[in-house]
Amino acid sequence: MKKFIEKLQEIWSIEELRTRILITLLFLGIYRFGSFVILPGINTTELSTLVNAESGQGLLGLLNAFTGGAFFSAAVFALGIMPYISASIIVQLLGFAVPYFQKLQKDGENGQRKMNQITRVITIAITIVQGSAYLTYMKTQYPTAILADIPATIFWLANIIILTAGTIFCMWLGERITDKGVGNGISLLITAGIIATLPTAFVDEFNIKLAAQGGPIMFVMEMALFVAVVMASVALVQAVRKIKIQFAKHMVGRSSSELTGGAERDYLPIKLNAAGVMPIIFAQALMFIPGAIAQSLGDTNPTSIWVQMGDFKSVPYNVVFFILIVVFTYVYTALIVNPQQYADHLKRQNAFIPGVQQGDETAEYIDTVTTRVTLPGALALGVISILPGIAAATITSNAGFAMFFGGTSLLILVAVVMDTLQQIEGHLLMRRYDGLVNSGRSKGRSPETESII
Repeated sequence: MKKFIEKLQEIWSIEELRTRILITLLFLGIYRFGSFVILPGINTTELSTLVNAESGQGLLGLLNAFTGGAFFSAAVFALGIMPYISASIIVQLLGFAVPYFQKLQKDGENGQRKMNQITRVITIAITIVQGSAYLTYMKTQYPTAILADIPATIFWLANIIILTAGTIFCMWLGERITDKGVGNGISLLITAGIIATLPTAFVDEFNIKLAAQGGPIMFVMEMALFVAVVMASVALVQAVRKIKIQFAKHMVGRSSSELTGGAERDYLPIKLNAAGVMPIIFAQALMFIPGAIAQSLGDTNPTSIWVQMGDFKSVPYNVVFFILIVVFTYVYTALIVNPQQYADHLKRQNAFIPGVQQGDETAEYIDTVTTRVTLPGALALGVISILPGIAAATITSNAGFAMFFGGTSLLILVAVVMDTLQQIEGHLLMRRYDGLVNSGRSKGRSPETESII
């Protein structure tokens, strides 16, 4: 504990780092404040009563967790930063398939600036579409929560403008945190929303277990399982397969020296889960379709396949969800990991993999290693992703608490916290302080190997 306090004092003594942390906390506080500002024309008391039983379930429950409860509260930040995330994914996928975007990716800072501008425009378009769907959903599902004395046109137009402005403001906050604060701003906004719902979920679960047979002992056992899942998530985020590489030497007189001037041997890290949480996001988007079909058909039969496919606690849902995650992990890893690019980079650095020729043979070797590593990574990601459904069906009736037993929420939380700690550690090491972590992979991690949503 004493060493931890000393480390905090060291962090606070660095003026630049202290300023960045305070700016980050200020912007996160502004973001949380916006999550409590309600859209005009909403009866918050009635809405809270209506959504109380639904707020922790399904994809909408996940969106509510990402926005810190703003989604089901009908706040101005109800859509949060998610439209920007969707737009970024679209632009990233276009960069793999469309030559124009491929050219922009290679144009350096100027190309990146154009891609950012395109992302912002797409964000506005997505926000208008999602905002319209959101307001339609609220009026359809909770009509009594909408004030009757407001004309429908005025209600729709005003709130579309407010929701769009809220998302744009969230996007601006994220960019400012990235530039002036600590960590990836967009990821921190999502993390702030997730953390905001965590204490309530834990308190509710404690109260449920306190009233049930077994009492606090069962809650302690659940927390032990939760810690184990967190540790497994950290291992999944951190794990890499090191491919040993060697730099060529050249002769200087009678002695040899390395062209790079570095260590004689180094490593090329291949992440166990290079795809991050993107496979889960894609899979969840598809799993939302059966539930929407069941709702449109008015199907409420619990044994119906459409209803079961929309229930994250059912066996069919989790089986299909697991398979989709494994498939999407392979697909997305193939898109973002380019073995030929790795091979070309090694060749330019005059480096090689021992026993493997430079060029195509190196690319093929890296591709083989990546394919082999992706299998356990995909299986581990799939298992962690279906843990919330398993927890909700077996150990707890609190869906809000079960959502943190793995899945997107926990993986994002772990990845963002590790990335932020790495940036703080970088500031400490630059000023000759010891890092936050004195052992393990967290110290000295390569930024090129880190991946956030």
